Amino acid sequence: MLLKRFFFGLFCLFLVTVSAQINDRDLDQLVTQTLKTFEVPGISVGILKDGEVVYAKGHGVRSMITNKAMDTKTLVGVASNSKGFTCFALAMMVDAGKLNWDDKVRQYIPEFQLHDPWVTEAFTIRDLVTHRSGLPLGAGDLMFFPEGSDFTVQDIISNLKYLEPESSFRSTYRYNNNFFITAGEVLRRISGLSWEEFIETRIMKPVGMLNSKASYNRFKDKSNIIDAHTRTEGKITKIPHDWSETANAAGGIVSNVPDMLTWAKFLMNDAVTATGERLLSEAQFRELWQLQTPRKVRANDYYDSNFRGYALGWNVSDVKGGYKQVDHTGGLLGTVTQFTMIPDLNLAIVVLTNQMNGLAFNTITNTIKDAYLGYENRNWLERFGKRNAAYLSYNDSIKTAVYAKVAQMKDSPLLPKPEQFVGTYNDNWFGNIIISQKGSTYSIRSVRSPRLFGVLLPYNATTFVAKWNDRSYDADVFVQFTFNEKGEAVSASMKHIAPITDFSFDFHDLELKRIK
Repeated sequence: MLLKRFFFGLFCLFLVTVSAQINDRDLDQLVTQTLKTFEVPGISVGILKDGEVVYAKGHGVRSMITNKAMDTKTLVGVASNSKGFTCFALAMMVDAGKLNWDDKVRQYIPEFQLHDPWVTEAFTIRDLVTHRSGLPLGAGDLMFFPEGSDFTVQDIISNLKYLEPESSFRSTYRYNNNFFITAGEVLRRISGLSWEEFIETRIMKPVGMLNSKASYNRFKDKSNIIDAHTRTEGKITKIPHDWSETANAAGGIVSNVPDMLTWAKFLMNDAVTATGERLLSEAQFRELWQLQTPRKVRANDYYDSNFRGYALGWNVSDVKGGYKQVDHTGGLLGTVTQFTMIPDLNLAIVVLTNQMNGLAFNTITNTIKDAYLGYENRNWLERFGKRNAAYLSYNDSIKTAVYAKVAQMKDSPLLPKPEQFVGTYNDNWFGNIIISQKGSTYSIRSVRSPRLFGVLLPYNATTFVAKWNDRSYDADVFVQFTFNEKGEAVSASMKHIAPITDFSFDFHDLELKRIK
């Protein structure tokens, strides 16, 4: 009788496992429809289940220019999925006795300074990588975003003191890249290796991620790497690769589906490589996935979650009321990616894309997760497709209204004279922005980030619109001037004209003072 029950149990487990797997044909069809719905040129997808790759395919094209196929080996910038590597490296230093998570940052970077002196002294290594500093979302990202600025890692660290908090220390989750850049500098100072060298030699090589690099510029062979694409004024276009090497510790890694699945297999094997080498102690590996900064769980959460938040370089939550999920996403200009693990199910999902639309990867990941978690078909493609169309339409309507008003204001007698506002404006951390006049045209440009160059168009008596020459940024901003009693502009502030603008274009954090 016991033997019969044993085999019956195995049979039931087999049925559950088989029913849980989404079949290749349905997944192929889903990805094909996702490409079309969200206007993504190429997507590669991988699934790891019980230590085996059960799906790995590329779909679409890696470039709209060459029309070469996207395959599983096509390299993609995984962006902020790099943060998990940075924290893994720091944990290795804890194991080596060179660091503790709760050591003060100033112990390793004496010049580290924040806006609040008390916070400066209290700020720990753990605080660097848990998004709880009190600074606004993406504060200071303009120092490395877009690519082409002259800010160094040391410049970024030196300028942190000028970034003003919006909430109290350790009270609120607000995503921040510059503290991960700082964490990368801590790693360099205590290990004697650059962040890139450490990631490649101490993590990627032993793990078996042999096709990956810690940054785009470290590849000699770029024959099978994506081109980035984005929606530019209503049309999907190819854009140049854009990532500053300064920010590699926050998002520099370039990888592909097989290597990211290898990373997932290693992580879900408790940080033990395929050859049996343990790279991290059990205690430190467990520490990486412990909740550090809680976030609110919304009502009617899609996955019946009880908690969610940020650990050490990872998002953590529970799904379907108990299964722990560890995940991250990543976004560059023209690229978004998603990496998801549910260790309790020994399941990992990798979705890499070459267009800036996170709803595309959510559609695929959620559909795969649902199959394994036992949810009935919730048609994420239709749900997110409608949301995407409505969101794009909403943003387009805002931009249309703004530029209609710009057209109405041309030659208006209400506009200030050029001598009232043309000049140089300075922000403590971003440097100078120059507003100049040539004939009847006004221009605006950043001195330290020269790709931020465009025309300045009138909006009302005190406000202009900065229309950047690179239209792929989708980051036009209002520039509002403050005038003194003589009618002279003394300062200016900026604000996105539409919510679709990436948060790393943090123009709203600038406090521009006119200096000449």
